[in-house]
Amino acid sequence: MNDFFEIDFLDVEAAKSGDAITIRYCKNGVQSIHVVDGGFKGPEDGEGTGDKVIQHIKKYYGTNKINRVVVTHPDGDHAGGLRKVLENCEVDELWMLKPWDYTDELIERFVRLRSKERLADRLKECYPNIAALEEIANRRSIPIKTPFQGAKIGEFTVLAPTKDRYLDLIEQSEKTPEVKSMQQASSVRLSALFESVKNFVRAAWGDENLSSEPTSAENNMSIVQYAELNNQKIMLTGDAGREALEEAKNYLVDNLYVSLPGIDYFQVPHHGSRRNISSELLDEICGSKLPLWEKGTKNFTAVISSAKEDKDHPRKAVVRALIHRGASVLTTEGATLRCSRAAPARDGWVSATPESYPEDQED
Repeated sequence: MNDFFEIDFLDVEAAKSGDAITIRYCKNGVQSIHVVDGGFKGPEDGEGTGDKVIQHIKKYYGTNKINRVVVTHPDGDHAGGLRKVLENCEVDELWMLKPWDYTDELIERFVRLRSKERLADRLKECYPNIAALEEIANRRSIPIKTPFQGAKIGEFTVLAPTKDRYLDLIEQSEKTPEVKSMQQASSVRLSALFESVKNFVRAAWGDENLSSEPTSAENNMSIVQYAELNNQKIMLTGDAGREALEEAKNYLVDNLYVSLPGIDYFQVPHHGSRRNISSELLDEICGSKLPLWEKGTKNFTAVISSAKEDKDHPRKAVVRALIHRGASVLTTEGATLRCSRAAPARDGWVSATPESYPEDQED
């Protein structure tokens, strides 16, 4: 069998955006199916994103077997739907980080919880989505593996997070109120207020008003993955913030010796939020801004998982910044996106229409 890959970014249609990615690839004659996140859990008596993931894999990959499931971080719009996937598919491996595995190293950072057992229980209460996935995996004898920087998940390599930064983020998270300092949690709540402003100003080519406010600690826990398939460089980011992307970029260059810029397929973090990227990081990962006379050049594909009903994502400033660097920007609003090379044909599938260049951006 010849090498190929197909990455499907499923449309997670809800009031807020979510992520669900299914991947099938063949390298050196070995075929693998790799799932990254599963969107929302959905109502108890109805379908959630997990059902859509299962149906997609059965219909287009012809199987109920998944080699690897990756949970990028604990948020419900990424982890919730994976409950259904673990319950109903044959899963070889589950890759996710569990804060309660590190109570020995975390216990001194907490004010009131002096027992490791109580700390573990409290952390499971704080992160119910991954606690539920752990329970299902244990019941179904699915091994859980740890995706810290450098781990190999099939053909994908984890670029971030490192263990040390992950432990710091657990301490900083507003989900863990017993920590000694609440300064970080307050700043995250304030930043959400800043990000909600919806004033727009007309802007010239090249202007980029990306936010300097931080994203949440949970977003910065995101597992960032990289693979090179069919000579295409692929970077999947979850909801990673600037801190996580900087760590990922450095590992990619310094340890994997990948020349940047030059990513061919770039998952835009956090549904196109202004708080997760910077102009400088995009320069280093995707390339420098093009001059005005090269407007319309397509050097790489940038995919944004965003829902039609979510009016906050993607931000116009982010779409502008990507197009400035020659991106063909695609969103999942109302349609599943397939990025592929040498993959089997699909009847009825047509090319997606890239986003137009916004002439204004958030003030």
